[in-house]
Amino acid sequence: MKNKNSLFTMCIVILFSFTTFAQDFSQNQNKWTVGWTNFAPNKIDYPEPEEKISNIIMDHVYLTNDRTYFMSGDVYVTKGASLNIQEGTIIRCDYKNPANLIIAKGGKLLAVGSSNNPIVFTSSKASKSRNSGDWGGIIVAGSGKVNSVSGSGVIKGNFNPQYAVFGGNDVDEETTIMRYVRIEFSGSTAKNPEGSNGLSLYGLGTSSIVEDIMVSYSGQDSYNISGGKNNLRNLISFKANDDDYEVSQGFKGTMTNIIAVRHPYINSPKGSFAIEVDGYNRDLGYTSAKDITDVTITNATLINLSDNSNYQHTSAAISSSNLAITYINNSKISGFSDVVSFDDSYKSMNMIQQAFMMDNSFFNIHDKGITTNSKMLDEKLDVLKYNRFTKEFVSVNDLFKDATSTITPNFQLKKSLNTYMVMQ
Repeated sequence: MKNKNSLFTMCIVILFSFTTFAQDFSQNQNKWTVGWTNFAPNKIDYPEPEEKISNIIMDHVYLTNDRTYFMSGDVYVTKGASLNIQEGTIIRCDYKNPANLIIAKGGKLLAVGSSNNPIVFTSSKASKSRNSGDWGGIIVAGSGKVNSVSGSGVIKGNFNPQYAVFGGNDVDEETTIMRYVRIEFSGSTAKNPEGSNGLSLYGLGTSSIVEDIMVSYSGQDSYNISGGKNNLRNLISFKANDDDYEVSQGFKGTMTNIIAVRHPYINSPKGSFAIEVDGYNRDLGYTSAKDITDVTITNATLINLSDNSNYQHTSAAISSSNLAITYINNSKISGFSDVVSFDDSYKSMNMIQQAFMMDNSFFNIHDKGITTNSKMLDEKLDVLKYNRFTKEFVSVNDLFKDATSTITPNFQLKKSLNTYMVMQ
C-alpha cells in the first residue's frame, strides 16, 4: 500500500509541476528586459567622446554622465584602485587600437546604471558601420577559487603579466558591482586568436553583483565565466559569433533569467553554443571531483532564429565537456539541432544522468535531442524526461509571439504549452 501511495504522490507532483509551468509560459517572462535594452544598437547615434580614460588607473576614478568617454588600448584598474561609473554614462571604445578594460586582482569596477539610464560600452565607429569585434571587452580578475591544481590562472592574451593573474582563496570578495550595463560590438581578436569576450569574469567572489547586463554582437563569447562562486541574473546575449555563455574552471553558482538569441548563419568556425559548460581545463588539471564546474540555470530562453530553410546550419544549444555538472529548469530551448552535446569524458549513461538534468522545460529541435562522443545512445532521451517538446520542428515565427522584434523580442509561445508532447 505504501508503494502505491508513493507512486500516486509522484504522479500528482509531476502533473502539478506541468500545470504550473504551463501557466507561467502563457505569459511574457522577460518583462525585466524592458527599458534599458537595445536590440538594434547599430542604429544609435551616440555622442562623440569628450575625454579619454587613462590607461593605468591607480586611484579612485569617477566617470560621470555629463560627458562621453573614449577608451583606447588596454585600461588597467590596479590593486587598491576603483573605477566608478555613473548611471547613463557612455564609453566609446576604440576600434583602431582596440580597447580592453581590465580590472586586476584587488581592483574594483562599480558600474551601476538604472533601467532608465543604463551604462553603455560601445564601438567608436559611427552608426550603421559598427561590427562584431570592433573592440576588446571587459575583464574582471577576482581572487575567488578556481579549480586548477595551482589555484590560479592567467588571462589569455597579450596583457601586462602583473595585471593578468586571477584566482585565490577570497571566496567572498567583492570585485565588481555591475547593474544595467550594455556591452556592444566587443570581441576583438587583436590580443590573441581566441579574442576578447564581451564580459569575462574570472574567480568572481560571492559579494560581487552582476545583473541586468546585455552583450550584443560579440565577435567571441558574450560571457566567459571562469571559476569563482556567484549567483548571476538577468543576462542577455544577442547574436554572438561564438558561445553566448561559457562557464568553466570550477564555477559554482546559479544563472537566473538568461537569454541567448542566435542566428543560424552567425557561428564560430570551431562551433558555437548558447551555453558551453566545461568541468575543468585539461591542460591545467583539477584538484578533486568536488571542484568540477557545477551550475544551475533557471528561466533560460535559448533561441536560434532558424526556420525550415536554414535550421540545418544549427548545432546543439548546450555543450557539456570534461565532466561538467548542469541543472537547467523552467526554460525554453528552440531552433537548435539538439538540446545538449556531451564530449568523451562521459563514459556511460549513468555518468550523463548524474551530470546533467533538465526538467519543467520546453524544447523545439530538429534532431535526436542529445549527441555524445561515446557509443551509448539507446537510453539517451531519459535525461530529457519531464519536459514538453514539439513533435516536429517549428520555425521561429510560427512558434513565438514576436521573436524578431528590434524593440523587445517576445518569446511567449503562440500555443498553450499543454498542446505539446511530454517526454515520459
